[in-house]
Amino acid sequence: MLSWKGPIVTDIFLTEHQLETALDWRPLVEELRDWFARNAVVAPPRQVLPIRQPDGSEASLLIMPAWIPGESIGVKIVTFFPENPQRGLATINAGYMLFDGETGQMKSVMDGDALTARRTAAASALAADYLARKDARTLLVVGTGQLSRAMAAAHSSVRNHDRIMVWGRNCDSSARIAGAMREDGLPAEAVTDLEQACRSADVITTVTAATSPIIHGDWLRPGTHLDLVGAFREDMREADDTALGQSRVFVDSVDGAMKSGDLAQPTRAGLFDPIQIEADLAELAQGRHPGRGSDAEFTLFKSAGVAIEDLAAAELAHRQVTS
Repeated sequence: MLSWKGPIVTDIFLTEHQLETALDWRPLVEELRDWFARNAVVAPPRQVLPIRQPDGSEASLLIMPAWIPGESIGVKIVTFFPENPQRGLATINAGYMLFDGETGQMKSVMDGDALTARRTAAASALAADYLARKDARTLLVVGTGQLSRAMAAAHSSVRNHDRIMVWGRNCDSSARIAGAMREDGLPAEAVTDLEQACRSADVITTVTAATSPIIHGDWLRPGTHLDLVGAFREDMREADDTALGQSRVFVDSVDGAMKSGDLAQPTRAGLFDPIQIEADLAELAQGRHPGRGSDAEFTLFKSAGVAIEDLAAAELAHRQVTS
């Protein structure tokens, strides 16, 4: 029989509510900025494993480890089931385990869904702090899933948006999410015309499971910052070739972003080369790239998710709760 010599239980389990309380937007954005600037985290490429379902649909299992030798170790396990909304269930489910980097003992287990939502939105807000115009006032959130409400709040922590539009394929969902954002104190409204909303937005954040482009570059006005979050697989895509081709392109990490359809598909078609990527978040945070160069240029940030973001957020949450 196997014997377990380590601790049988963790020091603490952090729930969704505890994480949302511990991870205020601005402190979390600054925590990510510090960790990217430090650039000390070892983060192997994310593993995305296909899971073929009995009905022929395909789900995904994602495994994301990261560590700083001698300091901290963490791993997130995520499931992505795109058919779940038809069952009234969340598309993404996740758990996170945090370990002591010196002893290897487990420190905490956390609700991975809340952790993912907070760190993903904060990473986009960090990118927007470098890439969105300083006078950006109108935000468009495309998508009504788990991340939409967090995206609006996080982006509003780095820019003073006085109008937030919410678009989704289901009008009732758009209205519901806009109402929830208003409860958060944000000036949100549901919209039905995506093209017109894009034409009037300063910042557009997309959090969908789209498999073909829903954002068209011809709809964007000069100076627009486009934040692409939803498409993480090669068969998923949110923006068209025009949007990509006219933009200065930034990513959270080159390896992860190049596996997303928004960059992988144009690359296969010969329309994009990874050398065109201006910088990643680490280079922006370290001051190795200045970010936006003028008010007229188009900027695009492709977020695929980086394990450093999870580890930074997990350590901040654990510190906040246990201090």
